[in-house]
Amino acid sequence: MQLNNLVKTNKKKIRVGRGIGSGRGKTSSRGHKGQKSRSGVAIKSFEGGQMPLYRRLPKRGFKTLRQDKIAILNLSKIQSFLDKYLDEVKDKFDLQTLKDKKLISKKYSKLKILGTGEIKNNIEITAHYVSKQALEKIKKAGGKLNIIKK
Repeated sequence: MQLNNLVKTNKKKIRVGRGIGSGRGKTSSRGHKGQKSRSGVAIKSFEGGQMPLYRRLPKRGFKTLRQDKIAILNLSKIQSFLDKYLDEVKDKFDLQTLKDKKLISKKYSKLKILGTGEIKNNIEITAHYVSKQALEKIKKAGGKLNIIKK
């Protein structure tokens, strides 16, 4: 235990701008005139005339204004869904079915099927995009795939 923790100090906070006798009166240690002497002014990212960092770095990338919201599903996910809701699906599987069962968000407008995993049921799947692997596995299981062109 340190001894300086035991000593209590009564140091008062220096109140600037409280008269000439305080030693911090008149300009309140801000100097005279100029932007920095005013209250509420901060010069953000100003580097004394040097080229600022945000201008030295190159601009990169491009963000499209209209992004397609694509739901991506693997065959393993589809199979687990079919195991739970096979009697309700009635041999048709599409984006609207997934939205109705609240398995994916309503924000998605397109469906993409990828080939990770296996599918056992022969079912008709309607999607916007499909990978070659997924296509082969669906055909092998005896299923049918409809691709929406839009």
